[in-house]
Amino acid sequence: MAKEKLFTPGTIGPLKIRNRTIRSAGFEGMCPGGFPSDSLINYHRSVAAGGIGMTTVAYVSVTNGGRTFSHQAWMRPEAIPHFRKLTDAVHREGAAVSVQLGHAGNMGDSKVSGQRAVSPSGKFCLFGLTLPRKMSEPDIEEMARAHGRAVAMAREAGFDAVEIHAGHGYLISQFLSPFTNRRTDRFGGSLENRARFLRMVMAEAKKAAGKKTAVLVKTNLEDGFSGGMDKNEGIEVARILENEGADALVLSGGFTSKTPFYMLRGLTPHRELISYQKDPLIKLGMMGFSRIMIRDYPYREAFFLEDALKVREAVKLPLVYVGGLVSRKKIDEVLGKGFDFVAIARALVADAGFVNRIREDPAHVSKCLRCGPCNSCVATMYMGEMRCTFES
Repeated sequence: MAKEKLFTPGTIGPLKIRNRTIRSAGFEGMCPGGFPSDSLINYHRSVAAGGIGMTTVAYVSVTNGGRTFSHQAWMRPEAIPHFRKLTDAVHREGAAVSVQLGHAGNMGDSKVSGQRAVSPSGKFCLFGLTLPRKMSEPDIEEMARAHGRAVAMAREAGFDAVEIHAGHGYLISQFLSPFTNRRTDRFGGSLENRARFLRMVMAEAKKAAGKKTAVLVKTNLEDGFSGGMDKNEGIEVARILENEGADALVLSGGFTSKTPFYMLRGLTPHRELISYQKDPLIKLGMMGFSRIMIRDYPYREAFFLEDALKVREAVKLPLVYVGGLVSRKKIDEVLGKGFDFVAIARALVADAGFVNRIREDPAHVSKCLRCGPCNSCVATMYMGEMRCTFES
């Protein structure tokens, strides 16, 4: 029965998807000047043609100040026609399309946006060498509204769904994590308080989404280090999101400024990350300390499954499993354990037609497994267009 589930339609809120596969929101690096490029459109069209049920455009900021890269988009009226070309192209191939919306918080780059980074507590961020401004309560309220406006524009651009990014150590995650949230007001302290901003964002997002646009949330199972949000709090956040009306959760983990490869596993491409870095100060620091600061995590297929199953036991809403899927066998196993959808990123960077290949040949395995994974594709997205560099 699990083997039959993969290529059957599934539902997320008001949205029906042709099968149980989702292209995970891995940053593509294809938005020079903050606008979707032809490369971005062609990539997502090719993934749709390759059989995916829904593809997700990654890491679109809700404001200009929330960007970390000059080749990262932000949702604004001028970008809507460009995104409309993308959604139309995906729809012509029969797939649904979502957009991931979020804000970098303390990793926002002032050289990109001309604005100082913001964060819950104004704590120095070593990862981006930023000293962010502590957000006031009016700042927090306006940021929640900015998420709602971005959702409304995503609807206008033709997206079937939005994915609110509440994980990986970006702004919402920074509020949730005790590591970055040292506030003593109603937005800090207990998890109930630390989740207040998330609940405000969800209220704005659900209102803007209306009855036809699905609202997914990417959330952390845990931050992956001592002092961060732990597994028990990760389960509680999932329960909060269910109560706030999320249509589905995408279960991930890790904290970009502390455990960047916790969410990926496999090899860390230190040499490539250094060579692609243009900021001389950051490049010098990486040459001296990247192997100390960036930890490797052993890869195994479906590495988040054990923790994700604990969330599956705690909530009833649809869950999207993400984390190291490269074969039909493991995908069928995950779906057979009660997950409603699976999300895939690196296998679709290596081969946009991966979903059709595992339909035609159930024994097919992505070359990502053969490369380590080497994660060199992750390095390429930081300084240009994401691509697979592995040669079998």
